[in-house]
Amino acid sequence: MSKWIVLISLISRALFGAIGCTLSNPAEDLKYLYPGMTSYKEELREFPRLKDGATLFKGLQARLGSDLDPIYETYETPYTVYSVFQGTTRIGIVHGVNVPGKGGVIQVFLSVDPGTAVVQKFFFQRLESPAAKALRAKEFRDQFTGLTLADFYKHDYYAVAEPGAKADKVGGLKAPVVDAAGKPDYLATLRGIRKNLILLDSFVFGQRFEPFFERARKAKKQ
Repeated sequence: MSKWIVLISLISRALFGAIGCTLSNPAEDLKYLYPGMTSYKEELREFPRLKDGATLFKGLQARLGSDLDPIYETYETPYTVYSVFQGTTRIGIVHGVNVPGKGGVIQVFLSVDPGTAVVQKFFFQRLESPAAKALRAKEFRDQFTGLTLADFYKHDYYAVAEPGAKADKVGGLKAPVVDAAGKPDYLATLRGIRKNLILLDSFVFGQRFEPFFERARKAKKQ
């Protein structure tokens, strides 16, 4: 990416604010995900307004394992958490993130169980990629059903302590055939799912998966 494009992007963000990720039509989208839905609630999450928000944001890069994007992953970026209800019972949580891809921004949404934080479904709201058909395929997306943030942290641990371990669920994911060497949009998708789960762990689940992160961090230091 040229210096001019980066400069224009940064100016754009300064003029129009941090870029969040929301559902285009939440009433219809959430009803499709949860046919039994009777109501839903939107809640805005922003690091500057969270208790210990600065600390949580500082830790995001370490948990992602890569540098933060200057456009889509700033301290001021807003996030929207959708809680889905059937009567008075919360039956699902939906959240989306932006990640940069080869062909432009990729919008990755997850629906998770409100009690266990297990992934129920994952889908793209926006995906401009020569590999879009393969990445949107049900057989590819279904691989992520049942995963939690713990599985991503365990992957980091196994990569150091036991490469190729059968228990490494993330390491066992099958990437689709994509257009370019290095699988850029597949890797961007993985990053988006991981980031999504990290943010939900901070916003909703009280960082319940931190012990798995700490175990992986210690393994890397050995």
